[in-house]
Amino acid sequence: MKLGLRIDVDTYRGTRDGLPALCRLLDRRGICASIFLTAGPDNMGRHLRRLLRPSFLQKMLRSRAGSIYGWDILLRGTIWPGPVIHRRLAGVFKDVARQGHEVGVHAWDHHWWQMHASLASSERVHQEVVRAHEAIAEAIGTAPTCAAAPGWRCTESMLSSRGGMDYSYVSDCRGEGVFQPSEGPPQICVNLPTWDETVGRNGVTNDTWNEHVLSLMKRDDTDVLTIHAESEGGSMQPLFEDFLDRAQAAGAECVPLGSMIPDRIETDSISRGSVPGREGWVAVRGSNG
Repeated sequence: MKLGLRIDVDTYRGTRDGLPALCRLLDRRGICASIFLTAGPDNMGRHLRRLLRPSFLQKMLRSRAGSIYGWDILLRGTIWPGPVIHRRLAGVFKDVARQGHEVGVHAWDHHWWQMHASLASSERVHQEVVRAHEAIAEAIGTAPTCAAAPGWRCTESMLSSRGGMDYSYVSDCRGEGVFQPSEGPPQICVNLPTWDETVGRNGVTNDTWNEHVLSLMKRDDTDVLTIHAESEGGSMQPLFEDFLDRAQAAGAECVPLGSMIPDRIETDSISRGSVPGREGWVAVRGSNG
């Protein structure tokens, strides 16, 4: 029973503190994961403008974002300029690659992508995609092998901009399994919910979170879990470590996503849909969302 383990790294502090902590935890267990890096300026604090939206405010309160992520993340790029991550933390990027993890592209400016990519020009999207790819390649000394859209907000311009980057797979969609879209490499879907999408909804708490996720697993080598360096690499690390204990006891082998590509891949399409507990649209497998 394979469980694809994906780590999204969205911020400067997540790269500096959370990612090394997660890598140490995984190394003790002999686990390699797929790690998707944000390379450019950390402007995540600008998401605070979204507090005017009731759904986003509810999520922030439900997940206790201030205590989980820390106010230096929540204010980054507002009170003080956001640092360019790959310039200051190239050594962390190198360490991740050296430890055998799959290194992929997440974003140049994570905040900008989530807020503006769907309406931006093809030229601007291309610039964001290429800058992130080249920055990560420069830091680790080799081209990244995969990519994942921030917040699962994959656009046609993003798919076109990746042409020639020779990724073995991408992970831009929510849904089930692996499929081949009309453009680009195979898509490996994320089927399991993230912690922040779930805790505080429908009676799920931190105490019941791990049991909840395990109950949702298909156990057929198509399960993919996304964690975040900012949360599971920080104050939520004991919860994640308990999850690993339970998953491994149940027979799960945590693996990088690249090892989950089957010999025969179904074709399918990408459309826009939604995920409970997540604000706005996400890319989903299939035409009906």
